[in-house]
Order: sequence, then C-alpha cells, then structure tokens
Amino acid sequence: MPSFDAVIEPNLVELRNAVEQATKEIGTRFDFKGSSAQVDLTEKSAKERELVLWGDSDFQLEQVRDLLIGRLSKRGVDIRFCDFSTKPQKMGGDRLKWQVPVKSGVDAETAKKMQTALKASKLKVQGAFQGDALRVTGTKRDDLQAAMALMRKELTDVPLSFDNFRS
Repeated sequence: MPSFDAVIEPNLVELRNAVEQATKEIGTRFDFKGSSAQVDLTEKSAKERELVLWGDSDFQLEQVRDLLIGRLSKRGVDIRFCDFSTKPQKMGGDRLKWQVPVKSGVDAETAKKMQTALKASKLKVQGAFQGDALRVTGTKRDDLQAAMALMRKELTDVPLSFDNFRS
C-alpha cells in the first residue's frame, strides 16, 4: 500500500551553518564589539536541540535574534522550527540569555490535529502515530498527494515535511 511519513525535522547541516554565519557576523560587526553577544547551538539529546542567544541588553538580544533569523532564512531553514515564545533570562550583571528550543519530531497534540484533519476531509487514507512521525497510508497515490496538500493547508503553524513516500 502506498504510504508516507509526515515529520517535523530541520535540516541540521543548514541550521549549524546559519548559526556559524551569525556568529561570524557578530564577531565582525562594530555594534557588537566588546559585548558578550553570541549564538550557540546545543544538543541536549538526539532529538532535542536548543539555540542559546546571549546579549548585554534587550535591544542587543533582539538584534542577535534578527541577525539569526536572516541567516536562517538565507540558508533555507524554516523559522517556524525555532520557538521564540520563551522569555530571556537575566544572568549575572547585564547579560541576558535566551534559550530557544528547536522543534523536532511530531508531538502527540500535533499528530491528533493531523489525524482529525485527515478524517474530516473524507479522503480514503489512514493515519497512524509512530514514534515522532505520522504514517499515512492509502490505496491511491492521488489520495496521498491530496492528504499532503491538506495537511500543509490546515497546519500552518508547524513546518511539515514528508519522508518515505512509497507506492
């Protein structure tokens, strides 16, 4: 039976390249000279990653964020992978630290949204949650392609990609 996997997975090579380019630009820009502004990519586990932005003030932290967003978009990394809804933390002195989680893997809530969208569409496909992906199976390739278009249209808040398309 034809099937595909709906996943949320950033391109890690491009993500690292964007962070390195942002770090290099921070080191050469005049307005960041002598400051503690920087961007780090840390890996907590195989699936959990986090961007850590450092700055001396709220304004400088926003500049670092804007610089990083520009580099991510130039490298083709979807900005929706980064969850900028968290709040910066005050560190010692004037330093600020902003921990930004990088989304990876389909969580249970998003998988439920996908499955309800598929059921409401009356397409002849079935969705099964498997680990950190949603496996969608159907009898026709056209139904699967319609399901892909439907999920892209319905779930605009997550950067979906589709892997393992088999016919």
